[in-house]
Amino acid sequence: MLEIPQITQTTSQLTAVIRLTIPREEIRTVMGPGIGELLGTLAAQGVAPTGPVYSHHFKMDPHVFDFEIGVPIATPVRPVGRVQPGQLPAATVARTVYHGPYEGLGAAWGEFEAWLRSNNHTPAANLWECYTVGPESSPDPATWCTELYRPLLEDGNNVSLR
Repeated sequence: MLEIPQITQTTSQLTAVIRLTIPREEIRTVMGPGIGELLGTLAAQGVAPTGPVYSHHFKMDPHVFDFEIGVPIATPVRPVGRVQPGQLPAATVARTVYHGPYEGLGAAWGEFEAWLRSNNHTPAANLWECYTVGPESSPDPATWCTELYRPLLEDGNNVSLR
């Protein structure tokens, strides 16, 4: 289930990230270990996450994912291995929440993109999703929640805050 999208403004967030460029079909095998590596590095440095894990995709390609796994933090992380300091940008975005298993995210993004087109919004090349409730919180995928964010191009005609 997808909530009704809203247009909102995000603020810049300090993050710790691991950047990956992988074939699309490898996403399921790299997410778990990447999240573990990221959170383990933060714990070793005494840096606590201030929000949920997210993935920030820099461009949409049907065959290759160019993205980072990240988590917001309040204090900078020291670079160690693949873990680097990062930042989620301040942006005018369309935002919605998807309720359900991760296998349904592709369809949820498709529904969200259709909403953007039907409401005359022009999305930027990037997007991100925040995993607010997932398998670490509940074994029931029907209870999982993923926030979907799509930055919007500001051409003066299609972006208004509601």
